[in-house]
Amino acid sequence: MTPTIGLLGDVMLGRGVATRLATHPPEDVWSPRLRELCRSCDLIICNLECCISERGEPTGRIQGKPFFFRGPPAAVGSLQVIKVGVAGLANNHALDFEQDAFLDTLQLLGEAGIPTAGAGADEPAARRAITVEAAGMRIGLLAFSDHPPEFAARPDAPGIAYAELSRGLPPWLRAGLQQLRQDCDQVIAFPHWGPNMTPDPAPWQRKRAAEMQASGATLVAGHSAHVFHGVGWAGGSPVLFDLGDALDDYKVDWHLRNDLGVLALWQPERAETSIELVGLCLKYCRTDLAYGGDADWIATRLAQACGSLGASVERVAEQRFRISPG
Repeated sequence: MTPTIGLLGDVMLGRGVATRLATHPPEDVWSPRLRELCRSCDLIICNLECCISERGEPTGRIQGKPFFFRGPPAAVGSLQVIKVGVAGLANNHALDFEQDAFLDTLQLLGEAGIPTAGAGADEPAARRAITVEAAGMRIGLLAFSDHPPEFAARPDAPGIAYAELSRGLPPWLRAGLQQLRQDCDQVIAFPHWGPNMTPDPAPWQRKRAAEMQASGATLVAGHSAHVFHGVGWAGGSPVLFDLGDALDDYKVDWHLRNDLGVLALWQPERAETSIELVGLCLKYCRTDLAYGGDADWIATRLAQACGSLGASVERVAEQRFRISPG
């Protein structure tokens, strides 16, 4: 039996979400229907777009940095309630409140039994891939980010797995994917990449995705743009260029609709023929399934975005879409 692995983009548990968590139970940031869907999966993987701590001050590493995200320790419960089994930490907010808060994040997630990827106490730890089991299948995951270099882990300092992806895949990343392919049944490349608020992958992202697959990735699942991109196919496996956001308190761009995202449902043994996306609607600090006009907008957007990448879209329910190659 093939497992069902759910993949979410950016989950931000700071600012307004943190304020909500001070007066609401941690599960309240997700609708009951979305919680039920996530818990029906064998594994949920997300990008955690914040640190989790009560310590630290906003970092001064990046001059002019406008946003700083820190969730309270109770936010860990918001991940547990939707069955998050891996949290990617390679992104531009992991060290928003500096090293103590970052190390608290690693500790709190570890105590909650949530493995992390893409960040660590030093460079080798940050670049280390992880392996988890889902329905008896060994799943390897390598998480990394192309920004910011100021957050990169060093040989003797904590940080994220940084890779300047627009220039190519660094040797350590290729080697990591290749080793995972030898050790695991399936391999996920989990990049935080590209600029914000762009609706389509850049040419260099399409090239890097193909290189990741050639190095051993059986799924590429990206995030960072805050809006979801289309799905492409290469080498018999799908490329989720950007999953968009999954939970936040952000201002909405009513043209790009960054308040709409997707939950990808990946069944590896069927991935050569299709992958399913479920539309999400991000209300302020709370996420639900998409309905009505929001679901229709996602349908129209997916048809255009996937079509431009050579994939076809079948709407199988109000907010559910089956994406197939060709």
